[in-house]
Amino acid sequence: MTDAEVKAFLKENEYPKHLIEGGRKGLIAKWEQVVSQVEQGYPLGLEDYRNDLDLRALISRLGLQADVEEADIRFRGMLVFSGQSVWDCDDNPDAFWLFGYPRNAAGDLLADLRGEGFIE
Repeated sequence: MTDAEVKAFLKENEYPKHLIEGGRKGLIAKWEQVVSQVEQGYPLGLEDYRNDLDLRALISRLGLQADVEEADIRFRGMLVFSGQSVWDCDDNPDAFWLFGYPRNAAGDLLADLRGEGFIE
């Protein structure tokens, strides 16, 4: 999908202005930033984490998986996988990002994951 097509899709589906303006490169850069945050210790809670998973689902929906392959490898390596989805935002059967949580979860994220029964 071209940058113009990505921006048109985002605008048509009423995504936030900053995502529309960033287009294809902005989505990819934002996902890479999320992966870096997870590697360093995700600083926010589960609701924010789920919003970031929505971003990855959007990247998939737009067919941009090849553009985030390296970041996905890094992200996958940071996850503890379970059969339980941490967020139901995508009907893509290959949505690996939904079935794990960061192994280094701490602070609000750890508390939220415990509160929702993902971690004992």
